[in-house]
Amino acid sequence: MKIEKFIPLEFAANNYLLYDENIKSAVLIDCAGSNEEIFKFIEKNNLILEYILITHAHFDHCLGLKQFREKFPDVKILMAKADEELYKNLAYQCDLFGQRRVDPVGIDEFIDDTKKIKFLDNEIKVISTPGHSRGSVCYLIDDNLFSGDTLFFEEIGRCDLPTGSFKEIEQSIKEKLFKLDDKIKVFPGHGDNTNIGHEKINNAYFGKNAIF
Repeated sequence: MKIEKFIPLEFAANNYLLYDENIKSAVLIDCAGSNEEIFKFIEKNNLILEYILITHAHFDHCLGLKQFREKFPDVKILMAKADEELYKNLAYQCDLFGQRRVDPVGIDEFIDDTKKIKFLDNEIKVISTPGHSRGSVCYLIDDNLFSGDTLFFEEIGRCDLPTGSFKEIEQSIKEKLFKLDDKIKVFPGHGDNTNIGHEKINNAYFGKNAIF
């Protein structure tokens, strides 16, 4: 499995395309923009996009969904059930930040941490990590964790937006993510990659050397 990272100019929310060169299957984690760049990459490599997995329903992680639905009508879009109400209010979120409005498209399946998604010869495990939003989730495949806006390089996601909770993000990180193996690589929703072992020591909020 290969991982390609795309970073749109708007809000710099990371998109991750997981794919296999031989089987030609692909999964997109978050849909924040960079649409044409991702379209060209998929077409150049003759990939079949099976899923779009949303880590949480903030508008900057859903900006490209309409265009992707139009381009790939058979793709399945998955999102946490707990973020359904937040997703329905994408237009309000855009107004709140003074951005162009984004209309929601249909979600094919609302998920929680009982869900395992078949991809290639493995499974993508859903880990519910409320805190940044009520329905924030991380996706774990092999030793790769796609953490959305829950866990960043030496930082955490903000908790002051609707349905956010510092107490919940603390529980999510300490009781779920920090229980993972140190070698697990972390691909966050913004910024640079990290790993669980590094964050257990250096995370500014919950690491051994925390400063807050």
